[in-house]
Amino acid sequence: MRIRIKKLDNNARLPEYAHGPAEDAGLDIRCLENTTLIPGVAQAVATGLALEIPSGYEVQIRPRSGLALKHAITLPNAPATIDPGYRGELRVILLNLGKEPYEVHAGDRIAQMVVAKYEAVEWEESELSESVRGAGGFGSSGR
Repeated sequence: MRIRIKKLDNNARLPEYAHGPAEDAGLDIRCLENTTLIPGVAQAVATGLALEIPSGYEVQIRPRSGLALKHAITLPNAPATIDPGYRGELRVILLNLGKEPYEVHAGDRIAQMVVAKYEAVEWEESELSESVRGAGGFGSSGR
């Protein structure tokens, strides 16, 4: 599959697989500029990239496990969805859940993207069929 991508800045770097597409589902996304993530403050971080995603697909933006484990850096809206109609800059919303500020440097890997197919739906309003589970949820299956 090919997705059109535009560098909005000469320093922007294309997303890339760390170990190749046969081993990685996600492509690493890099930060465009230096920034400081203050604990508890969500921040939209620039990548300098814009995408043209084909209809029927979305790009999901997810946290990097190493940043989450070692520095408590996550995405508060994970997984974020980039819709096929969006043509603006890809910005990644990062949140520092740690106790100290975290420095992000231009070129650092800040998130990963996964391309996923989706189906458009049409709603059919009607009565619902019975199921074994029924309306049980929120821990109804036990601990």
